[in-house]
Amino acid sequence: MKLEHILLGVLLRYPSTGYDLKKYLDTAGRFLRPNTTMSQVYRSLARMEADGWVTHQVKSRPGAQDYKIFRATAEGTTVFLDWLKGPYRPPEAHLGHEFRGRLAFAGFLTREEVLALVDTELAARYAQVARFRHRDRTLETRPEIPYDAELSLEMQEWEHRRGAETMDAHIAACEDLRARLLDGRPLVDAGPQPTPTVPDHPGVAAATGGEPCAPSS
Repeated sequence: MKLEHILLGVLLRYPSTGYDLKKYLDTAGRFLRPNTTMSQVYRSLARMEADGWVTHQVKSRPGAQDYKIFRATAEGTTVFLDWLKGPYRPPEAHLGHEFRGRLAFAGFLTREEVLALVDTELAARYAQVARFRHRDRTLETRPEIPYDAELSLEMQEWEHRRGAETMDAHIAACEDLRARLLDGRPLVDAGPQPTPTVPDHPGVAAATGGEPCAPSS
């Protein structure tokens, strides 16, 4: 998924300024393409306009600088929908930006098309688990400097189990989404969101710039 696909999807929802697009990437779209700069947004818009994918209209504001409102053209719409509805090839890493990106613009799809996307994702993850879950993870080591082989093996097993648990949780979430799409149930249950438990650890305070937080009840 390219930055241009995200920008086109946002512009097809509503015409936007470059600032609006950057704000989306920093908030609702922050997991689709992290750390996108304003200059990257404007460079992409310039290329997209040169290619005929977007156009802009200058708006004036009393006492303030003029600004540009961008909107997708018919050609840009075709480019976006060709990507969105095109073949989905799940990458090795689950929770990839491509899968998230297509779900983020699910409003331009039908439920049947979303279901097909989820089915493709699930098939790829089932195959990935079957192929790698019980793979031979032994490593030949011949270190020439001090090396804790026992610690290395324990860390390798910890990482394997963490990855397996993450994969299983992703598969379970996709299976639940698939069942809800088939049943016509709401995709999200009503009620408050779960409150995460923040550990009482100095690192948390350092990362947030505050005092250590007490665990939530």
